[in-house]
Amino acid sequence: MSPYRVIRQGVTSLGTHKLRTFFMLSGTMVGIAALVVIMAIGEATERRVMQRVNNFGPTAMMLIPGGGRDLPPPDPNVTTLMPDDAEAIREQVDGLTVVSPMVRQMAVTLRYKGNQFQAGVFGIRSNWHAAWNWEASEGTGITEQDVATLSRVCVLGQTVKRELFGDTAPLQERIYVGKIGFTVKGVLEERGVSPGGGDMDARVVIPITTAMRRVFNMEHLSMIRILTDDLELLPEQTRAIRTLIRERHHIRRPEEDDFRIVTPMGIAEMVRGISGTLSALLTALAGLSLVVGGIVLMNILLISVTERRKEIGLRRAVGARRRDILLQFLTESLSVSLLGMFIGGLVGWGVTKLLVRTTSIAATLAWEPFALGAVCALLVGLLFGLQPARRAAKLHPVEALR
Repeated sequence: MSPYRVIRQGVTSLGTHKLRTFFMLSGTMVGIAALVVIMAIGEATERRVMQRVNNFGPTAMMLIPGGGRDLPPPDPNVTTLMPDDAEAIREQVDGLTVVSPMVRQMAVTLRYKGNQFQAGVFGIRSNWHAAWNWEASEGTGITEQDVATLSRVCVLGQTVKRELFGDTAPLQERIYVGKIGFTVKGVLEERGVSPGGGDMDARVVIPITTAMRRVFNMEHLSMIRILTDDLELLPEQTRAIRTLIRERHHIRRPEEDDFRIVTPMGIAEMVRGISGTLSALLTALAGLSLVVGGIVLMNILLISVTERRKEIGLRRAVGARRRDILLQFLTESLSVSLLGMFIGGLVGWGVTKLLVRTTSIAATLAWEPFALGAVCALLVGLLFGLQPARRAAKLHPVEALR
């Protein structure tokens, strides 16, 4: 009997028993759909990680106060990071292009006429714009003259501009940061989401001297932004900065550091670690669904072999060989698995589109999950269909016809 005819008979048998076929393909369908959704979310997460690393700066480091191994925001209760530390880093660590000290306070009330908005206020030097590659899209940024003269000028983030001024031009207008009046001299370019997931545009920047002496009344720094001119030197420079600050802060082993050095690699590892754990769990569930689907497929085929003994015996009696029977049942198993893959792929595609439109979950469809789904479907059909196919092929025609 020709292989084409055997395959056609296998497919025809599936169409004859539609309910049985549906039960056989359901597990594979659910598993493939889950796999498509999980991989789409994982792809979007990877892209978001890289976007946040780029927002942070691929050649940047951040020295922040507060010990520990995690990467939270600066600890406001730690006051050991001083302006002299920034100067020491600038003078003693080679290969750095920018060392920019900052002070900050979050959730400060800003007022313009009848409008109010709470945002982060950052005291900066003029090199902050180069440190973050973040210039003013309107007006000008903070200058060294502003820093030297303790000027009461500010530059707004896009969110602050929108909340306080709406469609009104903000330049040269006067706003209040807390109880102190400032003249708006510029508006920052829109930046978007921070590495930690916050709104980077919900901020106001002012001269660091004005912030420390007139607004916050503080002597310590909140953070130091550092840029290197060579990405390959970043690990070595990180170690040099850690050694220098430990010496300046008189920290001896085994005492814990009172600071952290945040790098883009650290941020990427943290985000990937969190998303990777979740993706691994969900992928395991999708794999379990495929295995369960394969077991269901195998058991239904085994029951089918018992129910179709006379059919198998009759076919053997009229000349079908064992390999013809084996091929027919393998065809049924593989066809069901591939059909489940196709339907599951469509369901996964639809669920992914629905998630993107109705929730805040990011997902990016690519060809990889569909290719992996096809491979998984073939493996499920082959591995779990082989035993029923072999059992059917081993039936003796005389015994099967009794």
